[in-house]
Amino acid sequence: MIKSYWRLIAFALFLVSLSSPALSDDVVLIGPAPAWTRLIDVPSADATRSDQIRNGISWLLSDDQIVHRTGGYDQYSRTVYKIVDRPGLEQGAGINLQFDPSRHKVTLNHLRIIRDGAVIDRLASTKFDIFRQEKDAEKGLYDGWLTAHVNVEDVRVGDIVDYATTYEITPLVGKDLFFFSFATEWEEPVALIRANIIWPASQPLQIKARGTELKPGISSSGSDTVYLWEIRNPKPVKVEDNLPVQYPAWGSVDVASTADWQSVVDAIASHYRPVTDFPADFAAKLDNIAVKHPVAEDRMIQATRLVQDQIRYVSLSIGAGSYIPRDPATVLQSGFGDCKDKALLLASSLVRLGISAEVALADLDHGRALDQHLPALRDFDHAIVKAKIGSQTYWLDATNDLQGGKANNLAQADYGFALPLSSTGGLEKMPTPELTSPSIQVAEEFDFPEKPGDPLSLTVFSMYEGADADSMRNRLAGQSLTELSDNYLKYYSKQYPGIQSAAKLEILDQRDGNVVSVKESYSLPAQALAANDLAKNFPIQAADLGNYLPAPTIVGRRGPISLRTPYYRRHSVTVRNLKARFSGEEIKNIVTPYVSLKTSWSNTATEFRVEWNLQTLATEVPATAIVDYLKSVEDIAKDVQWQYDFTYIDPPPAEVKVSDPDTEQRQVIASMFLLTLFVGVPVFIAVRRGRRQPARG
Repeated sequence: MIKSYWRLIAFALFLVSLSSPALSDDVVLIGPAPAWTRLIDVPSADATRSDQIRNGISWLLSDDQIVHRTGGYDQYSRTVYKIVDRPGLEQGAGINLQFDPSRHKVTLNHLRIIRDGAVIDRLASTKFDIFRQEKDAEKGLYDGWLTAHVNVEDVRVGDIVDYATTYEITPLVGKDLFFFSFATEWEEPVALIRANIIWPASQPLQIKARGTELKPGISSSGSDTVYLWEIRNPKPVKVEDNLPVQYPAWGSVDVASTADWQSVVDAIASHYRPVTDFPADFAAKLDNIAVKHPVAEDRMIQATRLVQDQIRYVSLSIGAGSYIPRDPATVLQSGFGDCKDKALLLASSLVRLGISAEVALADLDHGRALDQHLPALRDFDHAIVKAKIGSQTYWLDATNDLQGGKANNLAQADYGFALPLSSTGGLEKMPTPELTSPSIQVAEEFDFPEKPGDPLSLTVFSMYEGADADSMRNRLAGQSLTELSDNYLKYYSKQYPGIQSAAKLEILDQRDGNVVSVKESYSLPAQALAANDLAKNFPIQAADLGNYLPAPTIVGRRGPISLRTPYYRRHSVTVRNLKARFSGEEIKNIVTPYVSLKTSWSNTATEFRVEWNLQTLATEVPATAIVDYLKSVEDIAKDVQWQYDFTYIDPPPAEVKVSDPDTEQRQVIASMFLLTLFVGVPVFIAVRRGRRQPARG
């Protein structure tokens, strides 16, 4: 216990140190620019774009110059901007240099202020504040990068700030791999974007443009080839929201030493070879899995859960640890690991269990566009496992703790493309799941009072399957049931003021089936139901359905809309103990090539039920169809929200008279008598009078 206590104290002190300032600033040097660089004149801003300037900063120059050297390369970067308004002082008077001390040597070459044409040198008085800011520490991510902050003194509106740095970059892994990427257009005006690369002619660079037709000027300088891009006053680009990652939001250029993904595999594959020897206790657990689960698919699931649930996630991606995993024995001893550590441990465990497995690199955010970029280690931010049983391939994420399902219903990793670290050396596309049934089903059941003074009751049944069950399982693990219950109650209180929780949440987790069920129970007192004519304007809705669909602005939009991962939800509302028969005739289906809302309803004399099924039918909406798509989103929002007057009472049925033949006969005779009396007699009298009158001749 004492040993564990001191370990906890030591770890706490380590975490504190991660965000504390460094003791000295000698990690950043001050010195002149290398002789191989070229100092160019500061360009002038395009006055016609002054109305597009943001935050009081007018960008004048972004100049990157790179030269090859043995074991790495040097990068000279120069930035020049003018402060044109008061807001620019906050942004323009502070300079941040970010670097990884394990592979970067940073030198500040010059720092000048140009005021009314006069150059003021601020380099000699520059002081650095060095900080280690682990911005993702709350996620368990520690990368070891430092920030050198420079506070430029006496900066005024109208000043031009001009500074340059040189980074001596020595890759820790893949020393022969080079990759550089730059944007050819910005969201703000910039007078000149410039990139210049000097590289040995014997090692020609690969170039891949994305979203632009820009090509470099190529020339020779001795034994080197010089690649030069210059973009003057590029038109500011409007970055649209909800774009698919495959669609280039702005122009960019990749430059790399290779176009072959095998080069990336060769650089790190040796560090990811599965091991077969484990500490005795962990080996015993694997052997126990092998005995209890003779079917390979079941062994795969049990090993995956073992690594997911028992090794907590902490990423110490510092130095070479950014790319190289720790030994599985070390991970098991420490009880924690990052995606690389856990992926190698899982792959090794599967191999010991007789299952073909290997680590694969992926990217959580831009994996679906990996095939549009040149090969680079920096293309990846995640590691998963590719397992194969027979002809079936499985993509497993060892960091997805508490995951449910068996081999046939497992929610596999889907990050677009992945790079397995095997001899094949090529990107592989992970299959996108197809939803044939709703992954979330919510059923609301309202029971109106049977007699005055009784409360209305609401019971909500929610069922989550597949990836949504995994997400719900993690949500339940990350917050208390009381907190979750309070959030649910707040949601219903907005629709039905005065509603109260009637029972605790009931949770049923079927992990093998990967289904999580939640039951909520509420009560609405009679006085709350009567207040504000709630019963007369009673809302029934599935508002959560439409919240998923993006609805970006279409003003000047050129790109498609991403509908993200497949979406299939069902929501039903049942209202009982009604005093009239209600109809849902105005509720309509909304079906487009991209999204579908199908609605059905049914009723009896005392019950009314509505069911909505919302499903995306594509992964994106092309720009040409955005207007129609947004109209469908608007229609869906209206069609999932209705109000009814549930105080309405059906009128009593009309009285039904039973026929009597004798009565009917008497009625007919009486009618004939009256007809003779009032019609026949006057006619008889008129005829007699006519006969008595003399003839006229």
